Amino acid sequence: MRKTQWFDFRSFFCNPSSTSQMKPRPFTAYSFVPFSPLAMLDPTILTIGGIVLGIAIIERILERWGVIDLVDQFAKVMRFILPVTFYSALIYFFVTFMF
Repeated sequence: MRKTQWFDFRSFFCNPSSTSQMKPRPFTAYSFVPFSPLAMLDPTILTIGGIVLGIAIIERILERWGVIDLVDQFAKVMRFILPVTFYSALIYFFVTFMF
């Protein structure tokens, strides 16, 4: 059987106990850096970058071979695709990156 302690109501509210019955538990605090350059190694962003880089290399090779009409067609398409790809990848990066 447990021993019960009796407290007077006035002494309990006027003279609170100075020692706490609970001991503080230690906790580990971790530093969180909101931006890391390693976050750019996302496979989706690397794939999009590789595709755009591959198209640019193919365009340079075709230009060196002298197929100017095909290079002109590539340039017209890339004039639209490059900005769309860049802004889409930027939006994707900021949506999926946890700040």
